Amino acid sequence: MVDPTTRRPEAPAMPAHEAQPEGRAPERAPARSAAGSMVTAAPDPGLPLRRNAPLVPTDSAASRSLAAVIAILTFLAGLCAGTAEMVATSAGQWQGSVAREVTIQVRPGPGRDIDADLAKAQGIAKAEPGIAEARAFSKAEAERLLEPWLGSGLDLSDLPVPRLITLKLGTPAPDLKHLRASLTDALPGVASLDDHVLWLQRLSTMANTFVGVGIGIVALVLVATGLAVAFATRGAMAGNKEVVEVLHFVGADDDFIARAFQRRFFGLGLRGGAIGAGSALLAFALAGLLSRAWRSGPAGDEIEALFGAFSVGWRGYASVLAIGVIASLVTGVVSRLTVRRFLA
Repeated sequence: MVDPTTRRPEAPAMPAHEAQPEGRAPERAPARSAAGSMVTAAPDPGLPLRRNAPLVPTDSAASRSLAAVIAILTFLAGLCAGTAEMVATSAGQWQGSVAREVTIQVRPGPGRDIDADLAKAQGIAKAEPGIAEARAFSKAEAERLLEPWLGSGLDLSDLPVPRLITLKLGTPAPDLKHLRASLTDALPGVASLDDHVLWLQRLSTMANTFVGVGIGIVALVLVATGLAVAFATRGAMAGNKEVVEVLHFVGADDDFIARAFQRRFFGLGLRGGAIGAGSALLAFALAGLLSRAWRSGPAGDEIEALFGAFSVGWRGYASVLAIGVIASLVTGVVSRLTVRRFLA
């Protein structure tokens, strides 16, 4: 038993250099447990806690690479969509201009006066209701039409070159069946009417095929974008596996984690889609400027005949912008689905 009168030894005095300065609260010594081990004081709950880094890295090499891939794919898809829209618009203009005209072909024959037959066919066409104009091509003009196939500088005087009459249709439209029958009765085997229906059908088929191919390419590009995002999301999930486990441990559900990844990848898709769509619009604008500059040169007529004024139009620009938005949405949706599948 210990004698209560026995005095406990006093603690040694604190050295002068370790004394607390005036006006400063003394530091709290770390508490010791019953076993004598040091116990660290818990942080003050009133202090704000800051997250030094987001769940998904915002500026990493993988993120920049994914944004570049999305930008390139969006650029290619925008070019396909804009070109398809331009071809469809040009084909519609061609069909409209060709459908407003029909052609009468007068063939020369032995013992016949081609000029008299031409004048007779032109008179029959002018007498038909609904014909706004009937213009007969001269012999030189008819021979000039053959130069793209036969070349220039040839003497075609000995060849039986047909003569043409172009008819512009008015409103109301004429009865072409009646006109064809009249020409057949007046000039059998000599005059024939061509309403260009076969050529219009082929042009429509070509334009629709080109538009369908463009839509298919855009769909494939969007699928490739989704696959790239899926692989990038799985890589990000694997790289942040410990963080995801800690979030699960503290009570975060799968929706919280999926939303974090979705927001990040949607931002990457939005950035890449904006860059790709803007580059496609810039490319079309530069192509339009170059086509207007070349129009004054020798190849200007051929370019204008093939592409028209090389104007994409508001629907083409709208389709390019829509592809940029769709690429962003695909990026966000695919990343969310990939995360949910990874966590399942």
